[in-house]
Amino acid sequence: MSPRASRPAVREPSVTPVTPGLLREPLAELRDRAERELNVVRATVLALLTAAALAYAPTLTPGLRLVNVAVLLPTLAWTLGQYVLWYGRPRLPRGLAVANPIVDVTAVTAIMAGYALTQSAAVSLKAPMFLAYFAILAARPVTSSTRMAVLVALCAVGEYALLVAFVIGTGRVAVTATPIMAASGTGVSLLDEGAKVLLLAVAGGIATYATAWHERLVIRDGQAARERVRLEVQLARAELERLKYQLQPHFLFNALNAITALISSNPRAAERTVHGLSELLRHSLDSTAHHEVRLDRELELIGHYVDIQRLRFQDRLTVRFGIEPAARNALVPNLLLHPLVENAIRHGVGLRAEGGHVDVRATCVAGRLRLEVSDDGVGAELPPGAAGPVREGIGLGNTRARLRYLFGDAQRLTVTTAPGAGWTVEVELPYRT
Repeated sequence: MSPRASRPAVREPSVTPVTPGLLREPLAELRDRAERELNVVRATVLALLTAAALAYAPTLTPGLRLVNVAVLLPTLAWTLGQYVLWYGRPRLPRGLAVANPIVDVTAVTAIMAGYALTQSAAVSLKAPMFLAYFAILAARPVTSSTRMAVLVALCAVGEYALLVAFVIGTGRVAVTATPIMAASGTGVSLLDEGAKVLLLAVAGGIATYATAWHERLVIRDGQAARERVRLEVQLARAELERLKYQLQPHFLFNALNAITALISSNPRAAERTVHGLSELLRHSLDSTAHHEVRLDRELELIGHYVDIQRLRFQDRLTVRFGIEPAARNALVPNLLLHPLVENAIRHGVGLRAEGGHVDVRATCVAGRLRLEVSDDGVGAELPPGAAGPVREGIGLGNTRARLRYLFGDAQRLTVTTAPGAGWTVEVELPYRT
């Protein structure tokens, strides 16, 4: 008996629309990875500074030792604590991209302020520690958004400006008239400090611009990549349509040949065959808009085709179906089994005077759908190592090409045969419902 259980056809899923959120996803992934790598650098630098502070502790005043402990240890604990709290997650909290640089900026300012309060304000402002602000700003393009970069830049400029205003306003440092006198004395120049604040502002502006430029570049590359994928999908769909529509006139031509063979020998059977062909065409046209259908639907079309062939071969043809219940709901390419069954009948059973059997089996194993069409016909001899016939016809060649377009390396189609042993075609696909 032919399977008749009908299932509604399933349309091919459409391409996912490109949204701003999707475009920003690669950017967020890059920033997350950069923040993790930068935190390694931060932890290394802080560990070295802590080691240096411990080494020089005997030569420092109690006030300087207190400053080092009060700033370095909490900052190091914050940095190492991130590994415990968040590094096991797929993504770090978004706030770390702004929290970490602000902690760094504040730590630099706190060190300079502590040295100014406990030692010498002039030495504190002239120390190379000021350059750490620029190192912090330099990392913004790869770890922060444009808004976060602006916030960090304002924080660096604002904190240093407040520090300068505090030490000068409280009289902790003498103000000299010219930068030359400040360089050779113990005072500071307003021109020097104003230039340093301006340089910080310029560096913050450059970091912000670089962040925005990097953001636009990644998003534009993402758009271009998705457009390429969209065009490739359209091209693959067009090729699938071409292959599918090539199959339809192919099996129609073969069905008409079967009818022609019956007209002179059995007109009544030819009439019934025409009726069966009309049913086959009606069902096949119902699913022309679908690249994939449920296996039940595909088996129903095979049933109509087998009915036509039985009228021609009479009792010389037996088609047996062994379909697991779970396999009936699986999605398969439209008209996948038809050319395989057609080949089994024409090149297997049809070449034997006594006829033969065609077996159609479907099983589900470990998330895979396995389909097999075999016959006990005359078979042939394949060259050693060949994966298919020496010359594949339209049916088998198109089936192989469609599987490759739809599933890539996730599919498998093998053909085995031997003289007198018939043909066996096995198809393995991902199981999807």
